[in-house]
Amino acid sequence: MTRQVVLQLEPDSAKPIFLNLAAVIIREIERGRLKPGAALPGTRSLSKALGIHRNTVDAAYQELIQQGWAVTLPSQGTFVAEDLPDTPPPRSRERPAPTVAAPPRKSIDIAFSDGAPDARIAPRAELARAFRRAVSAPSFLRRSPYGEPRGSARLREALCEYLGSERGLVADPGDVIITRGSQMALFLVARALLRPGDAIAVEDPGYQLAWSAFRAAGANVVGIPVDQHGASIEQLAKLAEREPSLRAVYLTPHHQYPTTVTLNAARRLALLELMHRRNLILIEDDYDHEFRFDGRPVLPLAASTQSAHIVYVGSLSKLLAPELRIGYAIASPKLIERMATVRQAIDRQGDLPLEHAVAALIADGEIRRHARKSRQVYQARRDKLAELLQRHLASFCTFDVPTGGLAIWLRLSQRLDAEQWAAAAESMGLGVLAGTTFALRPRHAPNAFRLGFGALSESELSRAVAILARSRPRSG
Repeated sequence: MTRQVVLQLEPDSAKPIFLNLAAVIIREIERGRLKPGAALPGTRSLSKALGIHRNTVDAAYQELIQQGWAVTLPSQGTFVAEDLPDTPPPRSRERPAPTVAAPPRKSIDIAFSDGAPDARIAPRAELARAFRRAVSAPSFLRRSPYGEPRGSARLREALCEYLGSERGLVADPGDVIITRGSQMALFLVARALLRPGDAIAVEDPGYQLAWSAFRAAGANVVGIPVDQHGASIEQLAKLAEREPSLRAVYLTPHHQYPTTVTLNAARRLALLELMHRRNLILIEDDYDHEFRFDGRPVLPLAASTQSAHIVYVGSLSKLLAPELRIGYAIASPKLIERMATVRQAIDRQGDLPLEHAVAALIADGEIRRHARKSRQVYQARRDKLAELLQRHLASFCTFDVPTGGLAIWLRLSQRLDAEQWAAAAESMGLGVLAGTTFALRPRHAPNAFRLGFGALSESELSRAVAILARSRPRSG
């Protein structure tokens, strides 16, 4: 049983709350109260205990992971790192400071996510019926107590058909592994592909949880810049020239996370050529492909070539609901086999009834019908948020209306500070993610917000933007 550790925020701290919490945890690690390998409290329980939003706790944990104080283990939680950063020795005779409870703060009651979907519009009745059928099927009570570590054969077959017709991917069930969300897929790819000391190039700004998976495999994470055309393939080529240990590249080319831009055609061609010339592996994370609103669909890079140089990672959780952990990876059979071996060490099989239920939703066309309906809902929410931002914040911010995805990347005027504004918004009950959340190097964090609109109704978006406008620092 995990021993619960009581944590208290520093009173009257000028830091944003998530940095305040991160500093408190670091202090407790240095004091020895939190030992290497100790489990940190769950984000839900800690947010409730401190009266802050769960996203704030998650941001604090990501800061600790970035600094090397903590690690995340899939399906287990966040833990104090075994190999901690160097710190000055504690002053053993220092008089302990008195413990003072943090002053009451306004709890966050509405938040812009990083791009989460709205579980309220999930096809719950259809999923419930499919799940009941899966549990009632005779095969549910088979003799073998465990299933295939690559996931349900039924779902792998259905997924190959779905991805072939919707995204142009050519794959056999033997090329697929089903996971508990795309984060597990990234963890398994990292463990199966990377060796300690290998380098992997990632977008900066980018997805910090992917970086955590690569670091957990012992890899060195190296950033490449992102501009209005996506990741810089020119900078990637220069990195490949000077870094002989470069093994792989991790990209979100369809809707770059967090900026939402799409990797343009010229860079796609240059990337494929560079991969083959340098024998690099591309990990393509296509986390929200279904949500394309404008223009012609952009097919995955994995659809342009049947190459062992590409590992394709995706998720059905974005389409259905975040609580339904269904991710997948498509790769060469040899790599899939290695991933399945790694998976058995942490999770012998997936949730077979859920996987069979989702396979049924794909087979009877429900997934496609839901995708069409949800696109209409999310496009209306995107347009509503764009209209609100233009009306209330155009003098202080700029943005491009994204062609797809579930978030807008809001670039702030240089006379405003994203962290200061986020802290002010939080004090008024609004959660918002600033550029430091996505930066590989915090000192070079973009002065921007990622405003996820998918999980908020149009009336909720109006309320959130009104708070954001009122909380704008006036001294900037």
